[in-house]
Amino acid sequence: MAFTIPLVCIENVVATATIDQSLDLHEIKRKFPDSSYNPQQFPGAVFKINLPRTTTLIFRTGNMVCTGAKSEKHAYIALNNVINLLRSKNIKIKNDADIMIQNVVTAVNLGGKILIEEAATKLPRSMYEPDQFPGLIHRQLNPKTVMLLFASGKLICTGGKSSEQAFNAIHQIHSMLEEKKLISYG
Repeated sequence: MAFTIPLVCIENVVATATIDQSLDLHEIKRKFPDSSYNPQQFPGAVFKINLPRTTTLIFRTGNMVCTGAKSEKHAYIALNNVINLLRSKNIKIKNDADIMIQNVVTAVNLGGKILIEEAATKLPRSMYEPDQFPGLIHRQLNPKTVMLLFASGKLICTGGKSSEQAFNAIHQIHSMLEEKKLISYG
């Protein structure tokens, strides 16, 4: 059966970066007063930028974690912008960042109602405990992702290392729901 997947929205891209050198987080806080650094509460500095709107955690080790990007491209841009901003205030950074996408979180409304209790028994590697959480948790092996399926037909996919992996995983689960007649329309 041929069907189309409704619009898949990228909700968050998490990327990590390393510059392979130590950083003085107190100096970053001093030169960027809008950043926050409280080592008694958290070992990293919190660095927010507006273009693209992201938050980057910067650690003393030179490791960084960027969240909030809406695409892989924006995650790369954000981390490079953070590096350039640090350099602009004479914070010495020898190397360009080695950046890796860690997680692409996507959401989609499949346009029908998922028969969630039946899906819990028919989908392998699935867990459904409605007293604990209203969605079915489905672990997909290839690509390795975790899906949260809701009776409303909404689905969240997490764990993909690229938007392509996330889209493929959503297509696979949508196909499986169709084949097993676990989604109803209308």
